[in-house]
Formats: sequence, C-alpha cells, structure tokens
Amino acid sequence: MEHRRIGILDNVSVIGLGCNNFGMTIDAAATQQVVDAAIEAGITYFDTAESYGQGQSEEFLGAALGARRDQVLVATKWGFTTGKDDLRGGDPKVIRTALEGSLKRLGMDYVDHYQLHRPDNQTAAAETLGCLAELQREGKIREIGCTHFTADELGSSAAAARDNGLPAYPSVQNHYSLLTRAVETNGVLEFCRANGVGFVPYFPLESGLLTGKYRAGEARPEDSRLHRWGKRADAFIDDDKLATVARLTEWAEAKGHTMLELAMSYLASNPLVSTVIAGATKPEQVRSNVAAASWAMTETERAEVRALIDG
Repeated sequence: MEHRRIGILDNVSVIGLGCNNFGMTIDAAATQQVVDAAIEAGITYFDTAESYGQGQSEEFLGAALGARRDQVLVATKWGFTTGKDDLRGGDPKVIRTALEGSLKRLGMDYVDHYQLHRPDNQTAAAETLGCLAELQREGKIREIGCTHFTADELGSSAAAARDNGLPAYPSVQNHYSLLTRAVETNGVLEFCRANGVGFVPYFPLESGLLTGKYRAGEARPEDSRLHRWGKRADAFIDDDKLATVARLTEWAEAKGHTMLELAMSYLASNPLVSTVIAGATKPEQVRSNVAAASWAMTETERAEVRALIDG
C-alpha cells in the first residue's frame, strides 16, 4: 500500500476506509470484520464522524481497533449541523465539547486527524484555528482539516492563519468522483496545488454506481445499496449517468481493467489526492477497493477519461 501525507501525518494509506456505514448500515460484529479486513489489506487511515450512526460509528470503530489503535490513523469530524439550531461548529466551546464526546466514544486519548465537517461562516476563522492549535499543544489532536470548503473559504481561512501565526488546514475533504468533478474546475484542486494542501475525496464510487454492477435496462441487484434505497436512489442513478458509465466501462475493459479499477485509480493517480475514502459493509469490498487502486494511470489516460465523460 502506498502512503502519502496530510500535514505531519506521513503514513496515510492512499486508500482509506470510510466508516459512515458503521452503526447505520452494519452492526458492531460486521464492523469488526470490515476493520480487520482493512488492516490486513494495509489501510492505515480510518475516517469517521460524530454524526455517523448518531455516534455509534465512533464507538464501533474504537472497539474494533482495540489494542491496534497505535497502528492506524483515526480521523473524525465535528460540526456537521453547523447552521442548524444555531450551532456554530467553529466556536471554541463547541469544538472542545465535540472533541471530548468523540474521544469518549472512540475510547481514545487523542485523534490523529480532526476535521471541521461544515464551514462555519459565523465564527471568525482565527477563533476556530486558535482553538485547534491549543488542542494540538494539549496532545488531544495531532493534525487538523476541513470538509466541504470552497476555494474562497480555503483562501480566507489560510489568510486568517497566516495573519494570526496559526496553523492552516493541511487538508480538505470534498465530494469527488468520475461523475462529480466540480473540484477540478471550481478552484479547490488548484488551491490545493498552489498551497500544498492534501485533497481527500469522499463518495469515490457514487454509492456503488461506479462499481460496474449497474447497467442500463437491467434491474438493480437486490443486494445493492441503490436497490435498498428505492426511490431515494433516483437522485444517484439515471439513464445519462448509466450511459456515461457504459462508455467508461468499455474504455477500461479495452485496457484490461474494470470499472471499479478505473473509478479508484483515476483519483489515486492524482498526486494532489492524499487518500481516497471508500466505505464498505463487507470484508471483500475492502479488499476489492484496495486492489482496484493499483492502476498507475498516465495523464494521457486521465485526459481520455475526462473526454469520454464530457461526451
């Protein structure tokens, strides 16, 4: 497994495990199996959040890791409900309360990567970053990060850090896949490139649409997530997307690869990407995701893929 960097964290596996299924889709026993498979496959980066499974994701992850905690990097997030019920996720009081809750659920003394789950435009960035710097000095978090930030929000927070002598966010986690490529054109990846910020894609497989299991004109497999979701899945799958996936599948297979390998390797072959967060509910999915990222795509191949997607 290749390892990359997020700030001071230099052993970040290029494929990470997204833990949003823990406590939401699978129970503690199934979580144990998935975590065991991830560690066996070489995954070191585990991404959860206080909001996943109403806290059970953190609980299940901490229990599943057990004595192996120091062998991995535990990332969690706080402040998902920013903007709702007047909660300001960037408020120092909110940060400290949220972190203590996460540490208790995880059964840990520190978090390796602590990320603001949504921007808080009501709290001065310097206040948020100042509190995070204090928590780093206290040894409760090792590194910081943010998610769902625009290029402008990344720029303003970086300026606040610079003006106040504080550490800036060394990573940003946003939605990015073959079918969701806004970060390529909205300035986020360009900001990362210019400022040495690691990018962490989530939903790389678009809830399974990019695994190759869905075909136009065919019923959705009964054991699939998009089958279980029923009408809700219509927001993720339609004829245009299936047509794009069909073109990509044909292109990948002509090169001796699967759709899954294309989806994972397109992201992993981008040097700006620190780790690709992929969820799993079964051990075999973990192993497949890790194996799929072994295709070292050239920039010429990546350009051909973009041309296929754009039609």
